[in-house]
Amino acid sequence: MTEAVEISDAGRAATARAGEWLRVLGQLKAEVGEDAYRNWLRPMHLERINDGHAVIAAPTRFLRDWVITHYLDRLLALWQAENDEMTRVSVIVARPQRYAHVGNSAEPDDDESDPSGPSAAAHGPALEIGDERTQLLALDHRFVFENFVVGKPNELAHAAARRVAEACVSPAHTVPFNPLFLYGGVGLGKTHLMHAVAWHVRKHACDRKVIYLSAEKFMYQFIRALRFKSTMDFKEQFRSVDLLMIDDVQFISGKESTQEEFFHTFNALVDANRQIVISADKSPSDLEGMEERMRSRLGWGLVADLHPTTYELRLGILQSKAEQARVAIPLKVMEFLAHRITSNVRELEGALNRIVAHAQLVGRDITLETAQEVLQDLLRSNERRVTIDEIQRKVAEHFNIRLGEMTSDRRARAVARPRQVAMYLAKQLTTRSLPEIGRKFGGRDHTTVMHAVRKIEELKGTDAALTEDVELLRRMLQR
Repeated sequence: MTEAVEISDAGRAATARAGEWLRVLGQLKAEVGEDAYRNWLRPMHLERINDGHAVIAAPTRFLRDWVITHYLDRLLALWQAENDEMTRVSVIVARPQRYAHVGNSAEPDDDESDPSGPSAAAHGPALEIGDERTQLLALDHRFVFENFVVGKPNELAHAAARRVAEACVSPAHTVPFNPLFLYGGVGLGKTHLMHAVAWHVRKHACDRKVIYLSAEKFMYQFIRALRFKSTMDFKEQFRSVDLLMIDDVQFISGKESTQEEFFHTFNALVDANRQIVISADKSPSDLEGMEERMRSRLGWGLVADLHPTTYELRLGILQSKAEQARVAIPLKVMEFLAHRITSNVRELEGALNRIVAHAQLVGRDITLETAQEVLQDLLRSNERRVTIDEIQRKVAEHFNIRLGEMTSDRRARAVARPRQVAMYLAKQLTTRSLPEIGRKFGGRDHTTVMHAVRKIEELKGTDAALTEDVELLRRMLQR
C-alpha cells in the first residue's frame, strides 16, 4: 500500500512538472508567434527537473544553440513566474536512448545531460567532450596497425606511431618524442596511423584520456568557448588529456587566435609530459601562415614523412585489401593497377572496390580486360594527373630551396626563378586555369602566372642549362 502511494505521488509530481513546462511554452508561444514557435520551440521537450534545475531537450545541436542564444533567459523568467523555486534552465541535445555517438562507442552523453555550473545555463552548452576519458570522433574501424601495409615510403612514420601507441599504454606512460609530427600528401596513410594509435590506446589502456579531432574542429570548439564565455572549460578539457591528436594542423595557418590557444595548450601538455600527435600536409618548416614559434614547437619531437607510394608498396596494399575482402583478384590485375594508379592509396583502393563490385553485381570474372573496361575513366585521368603540389615539391627539391618559398613573397632570383619554372610546368602539365595556379602559389594574380610562363619560354631559347632543368623536371613529373 505504501509503495502504491509513493508511485502515485511520483506520478502527480511528474504531471505537475509537465504542466509547468506546457504553461511556460504556451506563454512563450504567445510572445514569439506561431512561426517562431513551430520552428524553434515545438521540437523541444522537458527532460527532467531536479532541485530547481529544469533540463530541456532539443533534437539537434543547432536548435539547442539557437534556443540558448535567443530564448533561454525568457524561459527562465517565465518558469520562475510559474514556480519561484526554479533557479536554472539548461538545454541539451536529446539523442536516441540518450546516448551520444562518439566514434564507435555508445557512452552516456553526460556532458549534455548534466551541464556543469551556472555558466553553462547562462552562457551556453558545455563543450562536446564525449565521455570522461575519450573523444574519438568517427574512428574508422579499418584503420588499425594490423591493416597498415608497411614499405620504405612509410616505415619511419609507422614505427614512430607504433612506439607512441605502445608508450601511451605502458604503466610508466613514457613519452618517446613529443610531438610526433606526421606529414605527407593526400591518401598516403597519415589519418590511418592517427586512428591506429587511438584504437591501440583505447584497446589496451581504456583509463587513458584521449582526444582525437581535426584542427578545424579544434578551432570550432575554441570559437564556441569564446562565444559562450566557457574558455576555462575549454582549457581544462584539452590540457588534462594523456594523449592529444590533431589532424590536418595546416588548417589553423593564418588563424592567429586559434594558433595562440593551440600554442599554450601544446606547451602545457609538453610540460606535463603528455603525448601529442599531429598530422599535416607539409613539414613544420614549410607551413606558411604558421607563427615561427609554433613551427619551432611542432618540430621539437620527431618529424616523419610519408612519401609517395612505390610500385611494390602499392602492390602490397592491393594484396592486403583483397585478403581483407576475401576476394580472389588475379595477380596480373593487381600488377596492372599498381602500375597505372599512382596518385594515392585512396584512389587505388577505390579502383579495387569498383572492380570487385562490378564482378559481384554483373556476375563476370575479374580479368585484365574487365578491369580496363570498368576503370577506363580513372585510368584516363591518371595518364596525365600531375598536381601543382607535386610540381612545387619536385621543383623545390631540384633547385634546393624550401617548399614554402613557392608561396612566399621573396623575389630573390634564387627563389623567383624556380617559382616561375613551377608555374610554367603547372600550366603545361595540369588543366588548372591561370587564376587557380596563382592561388596555389600564395594567392598570386593570374597575370603573374602569365608573366612566369612567358619568361620561361623566352629563357628556354637562350639558356641551355635552364632548358635542361625544365625538361628533366617534366620527365620526372610525367613518369
